[in-house]
Amino acid sequence: MSSSSAPASLAGERKNFTGLLRTMRPRQWVKSVIVFAALVFDGKLFVPELFAKTLAMFIAFCLISSSVYIINDLVDMEKDRQHPRKRSRPLASGQLEARIAVAAAALLAVVAMGGAFWLDLWAGVVLLIYLVQNIAYSFWLKNIVILDVIVLAFGFLLRVLAGVVVVQVDNFSPWLYICVTLLALFLGFGKRRQEIVLLEGEAANHRAILSEYNLPLLDQIISMVVTATLVSYTFYSFDATTALAHSKMLLTVPFVFYMLARYLYLVHVKHLGGAPDELLLEDRPLLMNSILWAMAVVALIYVWK
Repeated sequence: MSSSSAPASLAGERKNFTGLLRTMRPRQWVKSVIVFAALVFDGKLFVPELFAKTLAMFIAFCLISSSVYIINDLVDMEKDRQHPRKRSRPLASGQLEARIAVAAAALLAVVAMGGAFWLDLWAGVVLLIYLVQNIAYSFWLKNIVILDVIVLAFGFLLRVLAGVVVVQVDNFSPWLYICVTLLALFLGFGKRRQEIVLLEGEAANHRAILSEYNLPLLDQIISMVVTATLVSYTFYSFDATTALAHSKMLLTVPFVFYMLARYLYLVHVKHLGGAPDELLLEDRPLLMNSILWAMAVVALIYVWK
């Protein structure tokens, strides 16, 4: 190898590594924090063994979700090149070679699945279902109107279920499953709305399923889901048979109302919502409200007994 080709090869490897890291979307790992829901709401946050198991499950979901993101970008590479924002993604822009992306997706999936099955048989089964449903989404389900968002919401429910499996909960309310699913539907349909607003007449060229949606339909669905989310959380908060904090959890309802109202404001007034995970971190009022809600929940369950 000549002296001039060595720096070029090193630069290419660095470029691929940077592109791979971006395609793995580490910022979106925040979605998997919901794995800790069972640990927190079952009153076992400070049990070291269970915390370690939940943390391992969180890492497994981060890795498997990164594998899914890579697969999805490989499938959508050509369409992403027509998107004003997604055209800069590493695979669409050529920063990351497809062969390296394929190898990385396979490796991440194997490591995540191996870790989950080692941790707990049913945890591994949940992660396998998550992988299969996301592969089905990438190749088929994302082209079926409404079901495309339901499938994504199911992914959040599986995260919660994985946490429940490793913790072996005693007091986890079924209402929380409903709340998580509805919240995920709310974010998913909000994302579809923002995509239509952003891409306007070119929406269907980027994502074929967008031709099946329009703003009036999405606004009605979002209104229905956001109302159901607030009502479900309120029911959860005074479900004394399962909520450890009993009726005191009602004190956290205002935080949930503000979160939903703030997100609606960002979607309808600021025309945001295309990347809910990024929005949570970038919008300071939304982030502060989420932190205060989490602090209130922990205080009510573990301190104010």
